[in-house]
Amino acid sequence: MATVELTEENFAATITDNETVLVDFWASWCGPCLRFGPVYEKVSEAHPDVVFGKLDTEAYGQLAGALQIQAIPTLMAFRGGVLVYREAGAMNAAGLEQLVGAVAALDVDEVRRQATADAEAGEAGAS
Repeated sequence: MATVELTEENFAATITDNETVLVDFWASWCGPCLRFGPVYEKVSEAHPDVVFGKLDTEAYGQLAGALQIQAIPTLMAFRGGVLVYREAGAMNAAGLEQLVGAVAALDVDEVRRQATADAEAGEAGAS
């Protein structure tokens, strides 16, 4: 699958409606982003079962801000709608392949159980 352009309109649905999603936060003026783009695109073609999204932080600054993107490129990975990886900085193809494999290997039910437990613990601590 080639990369998918993410927007404020389709971001949430893309994350929740797909089992494994990677998101590259980038901008056209960012040199490291432009160098990482072809790597991200090439790896996306090898993984048709994973959604590889790209979000332009200039065009969708409000969403990038809400997600606390402070440096670009930033890569996020979601499994079962849950954020399981977040890191700023470009990555080489081998590193990205390793990340895709690790995220895809996560037990989606366990990820959701852990996210629910973490949310409940957070709510109990806030009381």
